[in-house]
Amino acid sequence: MPVETQSCFPVADAAAFLLGTWEAERTLMDNAGSRHGSFTGTTTFTPDDAGRLSWFETGTVFWPDFRGPAFREYLLEAGPVPSNLRVLFPDKRPFHDLDLSTGSCTAEHWCSPDAYRIRFTVRTPDIIEYSWDVQGPAKDQLLTTVLRRRSFPALPHEL
Repeated sequence: MPVETQSCFPVADAAAFLLGTWEAERTLMDNAGSRHGSFTGTTTFTPDDAGRLSWFETGTVFWPDFRGPAFREYLLEAGPVPSNLRVLFPDKRPFHDLDLSTGSCTAEHWCSPDAYRIRFTVRTPDIIEYSWDVQGPAKDQLLTTVLRRRSFPALPHEL
């Protein structure tokens, strides 16, 4: 992955920072098949009953031969310090750690037979960029996402 050259926004409390609704724009590059696409939608981070954050994304994916609905979801649980979260698949298997203390982090995940290299960068209090570089026998993909904050969650007295 390229060395970070743009500024980063350090985050002391990752869960509190992520809460709310974000607009999501993603470029999809399938280098193995020389195809490019995109995704536009909404990403929400909301507390669940177990003290985790639910990360839910919904929107529309555009491929050269397909346009249709898409979604994905993860769970975020507290890490050893407030700036750190553990990203889990919905069935609670670990995906990767997310440490936003410096505003940028990298992680790797092995999903046989593919390797995921992940980079998160918080650009401002309202913009996050992240990418997944996926390499394997049948995959050569780069998925790059920009999240722009749409809203913070309502405070209890506003409900």
